[in-house]
Amino acid sequence: MAAIRSFPSRVLALAGLAALLALSPAASAEPTQYPLTIRNCGVDVTFAKAPQRAVSIGQSSTEILLSLGLADRITGTAVWFGPVLKAYEAANARIPRLADNDPSFESVVGQEPELVTAQFEWHVGPQGSVGTREQFAALGIPTYISPADCVAKDNSGGGDGVRKQLFSMDLVYQEIRDLARIFDVADRGEALVAGLQQREAAAIASVAELQAGNVPVVFWFSSKEVDGEAFVAGKNGVPAYILQQLGARNVITTEEEWPLVSWERIAAADPAIIVMAEMSRRRYPADDTAVKQNFLATDPVTSRLEAVRDKRIVVMDVQAMQPSIRAVDGIEALAHGIKSFGLGG
Repeated sequence: MAAIRSFPSRVLALAGLAALLALSPAASAEPTQYPLTIRNCGVDVTFAKAPQRAVSIGQSSTEILLSLGLADRITGTAVWFGPVLKAYEAANARIPRLADNDPSFESVVGQEPELVTAQFEWHVGPQGSVGTREQFAALGIPTYISPADCVAKDNSGGGDGVRKQLFSMDLVYQEIRDLARIFDVADRGEALVAGLQQREAAAIASVAELQAGNVPVVFWFSSKEVDGEAFVAGKNGVPAYILQQLGARNVITTEEEWPLVSWERIAAADPAIIVMAEMSRRRYPADDTAVKQNFLATDPVTSRLEAVRDKRIVVMDVQAMQPSIRAVDGIEALAHGIKSFGLGG
């Protein structure tokens, strides 16, 4: 089955673009004044100086630090969905990987970090699977959780949580700026944000004339069983933001981040485009893109979908479906798909 694929090469250019922007007056920012206190996910976090040792739990958190030129400050990483951005392969290879999934509390503390960052609250939060913020604080270790996983989002029910408001890239930009201030590299933070905003605006402009508001789309993350219910994107997550920016619409309207939905229900909504996540993780069989494509082509229900018959499939890196710098790559990939499929109007 032919499919449109996302464009990691555009994200790979991020480091070079950020470097160029850092030289411009527009990217200038004031040096950090310590002690610095930042309000993060309801907790005041104070830094007496820029951290020299940090552990990042979550691929997005790691890639933000790498994009800020802080590879030499990262002493350990964990929770990976796929390969690191190609521009940072060499730097990342020198950083200890504590675990592909959840690291132990002991392994994180063993790195003697002066900061622990987390992409998801379930790793470092009230019921942190790695450890609570209080546990780290008791050892004098400050923690920082991505604002995208706590602002207007309820994680108390377990799972992937429930978003009460539509995600915005402003939350990722806040994380970039916060971390840049913490490490006293504010200029780099502003340059990185500026580059992402420029790319986002260009992708939106590329489909502005298509009037794609009536193009129904479903984002398929994975499935516990290939022929069972699918984890698809709810109405307020990153995929919903991508759709809003491009003027398309989500066929799923629940507030759950990644609800399980039957293919019969998805088929009834008749999406014009199916976006499927690509990842190296293999927790579930449907993590494999080839398995997803085979299912769509052979299942009695999905094979009759117009999106499948007309090969309107967009394969997108899983990190582009999550709050991360790669979400902009997702906007670019779907914009390209809408144009390539001749949809809109």
